[in-house]
Amino acid sequence: MRKTLIVTNDFPPRPGGIQAFLHSMALRLDPERVVVYASTWNRTEEGRAATACFDAEQPFTVVRDRATMLLPTPRVTRRAVSLLREHDCSAVWFGAAAPLGLMAPALRGAGARRLVATTHGHEAGWARLPAARGLLRRIGEAVDTMTYLGEYTRSRIAEALTAEAAARMVQLPPGVDEKTFHPGSGGDVVRERLGLTERPVVVCVSRLVPRKGQDTLILAMPRILAEVPDAVLLIVGGGPYEKELRRLAARTGVADAVRFTGAVPWEELPAHYGAGDVFAMPCRTRRGGLDVEGLGIVYLEASATGLPVIAGDSGGAPDAVLEGETGWVVRGGSGGAEDIAERVAALLRDPALRRRMGERGRDWVEERWRWDLLAERLRALL
Repeated sequence: MRKTLIVTNDFPPRPGGIQAFLHSMALRLDPERVVVYASTWNRTEEGRAATACFDAEQPFTVVRDRATMLLPTPRVTRRAVSLLREHDCSAVWFGAAAPLGLMAPALRGAGARRLVATTHGHEAGWARLPAARGLLRRIGEAVDTMTYLGEYTRSRIAEALTAEAAARMVQLPPGVDEKTFHPGSGGDVVRERLGLTERPVVVCVSRLVPRKGQDTLILAMPRILAEVPDAVLLIVGGGPYEKELRRLAARTGVADAVRFTGAVPWEELPAHYGAGDVFAMPCRTRRGGLDVEGLGIVYLEASATGLPVIAGDSGGAPDAVLEGETGWVVRGGSGGAEDIAERVAALLRDPALRRRMGERGRDWVEERWRWDLLAERLRALL
């Protein structure tokens, strides 16, 4: 029975959106026909124990390399070839095209019939750098298809590929579990716990890093509070930017209207989305286009939960919003604070508009972004 070898650095228990994407896809393939070759999450005793426990719970085989980061070195390539042959794999799925897709020729030579390389946001950055651009072109020529998240990433990556390789690109974004993220997911419990039961809530769920735009939301709060005095901004997630965001809230004079939850377990995320009336994450592009939003699955999770969304204009984030139907796209960065305040206030003042956008967002997720639909696309590619 021919199998698929998944080669990736991005796999749980290492946290992150790409990791969740790959794991969710792997779970929807035939477990008897999947072998995962992944890097080690971390080498601490605690990390090793967590990884061993996670791997043992999976319905498919997981093989861990000793390295915390797989690179297409001769040693790693030999190991991938060995696993391909040992498990009689006919297809290979690179969880991230760059740089692991550079192993494609060796795996093809070892008997792989289908090679699929998935791209995310960072490959769009590679396409802008001369040396990396050449490597991306080599990967595109060596695999049967590259997948892309949305039109933004497709157009940027295609510029680095041959015309033939660009024509073979197929969209494969992450999906949303509409049974997990849905209206009535427990938001009332979170509101009560945080003392927000009677207050209009703007929620942002994301890692706390500058690109995500939580600082712009804080800068927008004085204008929002002028229109909706009892509004509160609920910032869900952890990250290195938290201290600076707390200082900014204090300097801006809105600390009493901004709540930080810190990191939240994955199983509690649906309820935290549900605690909001409006979802907003005004992400922005940084570092000359190298730090960019690939898609923004959080917007779709919010839509599935029945919330209207406000997204920044970074990279592929607009692909996750139907403008004027499920929400709005605004200019990312501090310069967009006034636009964000206007949109948020309009939604908080108009329950009918919130309900209409939230319902349209839920319908859109069910129509296009369900995991089962996207997993079928991956199966066809493999």
